[in-house]
Amino acid sequence: MTTAILLAYIGLGVMVALSGIGSAFGVSIAGNATIGALKKNPDAFGNYMVLTAMSGSQGLYGFGGFFILNNTDYVYPEMPVINGAAILGAGIALGFVGLLSAIRQGQVCANGIAGIGSGYDVFGRTLVLAVFPELYAIIAFAATFLIAANLG
Repeated sequence: MTTAILLAYIGLGVMVALSGIGSAFGVSIAGNATIGALKKNPDAFGNYMVLTAMSGSQGLYGFGGFFILNNTDYVYPEMPVINGAAILGAGIALGFVGLLSAIRQGQVCANGIAGIGSGYDVFGRTLVLAVFPELYAIIAFAATFLIAANLG
């Protein structure tokens, strides 16, 4: 196995693993808030569920980046080391941005869930505010797509 392929596969693994871990943490943070809010206001479970699920999308971005880059056009036996390094860089970028944005989005959603549980009408406003951490994961996903476009 060449150095380029090794770098590429490490990047792909980091991309999927870190973004998935971030989603697991983010969903768990919001899920814990849901359990507490259900004790106060069980009728708003639909709103809690939507807010809890939001952090799961960063894991999907990591998975999408994997499918974009794990392609025979980009990862092949004679690939240059610079291409392997580019895939590693994309993996590190998307993985860490996905990790951190999912955790922070889960925290935003958890606060919204707590507010709804306390009787405040903050569902729509929480959705708007929860989109901001998501934006950075989308930008990292777009950067991964642009890196892939320059590999060919």
